[in-house]
Amino acid sequence: MLVDLHNSWAWFVIISNGLAGAWALGAHKLESLRTRALWWFTLVAELTVFIQVTMGVILVNKYKLEFPQFHAFYGFVAIIAVAIIYSYRNQMKHRLYLLYGFGGLFVMGLGIRALLVGQMT
Repeated sequence: MLVDLHNSWAWFVIISNGLAGAWALGAHKLESLRTRALWWFTLVAELTVFIQVTMGVILVNKYKLEFPQFHAFYGFVAIIAVAIIYSYRNQMKHRLYLLYGFGGLFVMGLGIRALLVGQMT
């Protein structure tokens, strides 16, 4: 059951981070898109990464499931990417929407790559 949730949640991670990234890039050009809802949506999208990795760790530790090495690598790189994006928010205030826009798309790409590598087994 947790395996199915982990597989399904991957799509939620990918789509939510892609949408958050696209929204932030749009907000860079269009002021009308610069709303508080963007930041709440981005927060939720980034939290999905932590939930996904936590489920993966539980699957490996509790249920002793095997996985391709790079599958876990992309998951942990996604967490590091979220942390780096967050840590640069003050230095990049003048380009904040670009930071979160491209950052969201990067995390989406990591999710896609993790999904593809995980399906190769």
